[in-house]
Amino acid sequence: MSPSNPQLLRSLGKLARGLSALFWGLPAALLISVETARADWLKPMGFLPALVTNSLLVYGLWQMAAFQKQERPWRGALDRALLLALVNLGLCPFIYWHNKMPDQFFFSAAVNLLELAAVLFLFNLNLVLKRLGAMLPDETLRLETTQFTAMNRWLLVALLFFTIGFIALAQFPHPSLPVGRAILWLNRFSNLLLIFFILLPLAMTMALIWKTKEVILDAVFGERQ
Repeated sequence: MSPSNPQLLRSLGKLARGLSALFWGLPAALLISVETARADWLKPMGFLPALVTNSLLVYGLWQMAAFQKQERPWRGALDRALLLALVNLGLCPFIYWHNKMPDQFFFSAAVNLLELAAVLFLFNLNLVLKRLGAMLPDETLRLETTQFTAMNRWLLVALLFFTIGFIALAQFPHPSLPVGRAILWLNRFSNLLLIFFILLPLAMTMALIWKTKEVILDAVFGERQ
């Protein structure tokens, strides 16, 4: 990858901006969504904060689309992540409406769908990073993205299975003693499970995004010195 090509330089610049938007947008979207769902201090602003942070993720992926348009595996992974980001953008206002009217089934279903779409988005974003790392001329980055994106995807798949199992167990009208203990255990350790299955993949994804951006900036400005 030679940074002397003006068109390539422009696409690399957009790629770096897109990665920066994703790096800051991921934790912001999670924090704002959680606070919109449970806090009162964001209510005067309505669903605007959630809309802005999710728009940042869409913007980041849109910027990255200028890089290597001819690579079909890369484009396929990027398009799937962008589609899910748009789904999250469309569903995020329901967090605010569910906070105001928690008894409305439609709003609750929309928030549950948003949670599923967010997990799938993070899953596909790791595929995007894997495809991107395979195209960049850094063997260390390539190995790290292959290993850590695979770990992140397995954790997210495990989260989906645990969630499905918890929902299935909760459907028992009169749970037996083992089932009741399982539900009690899941409720008691739900925060730890959330940290392990959501925050850990999120943190590793952010670290990979930052490392990838640093490799790109070093490839552009390091060879121009």
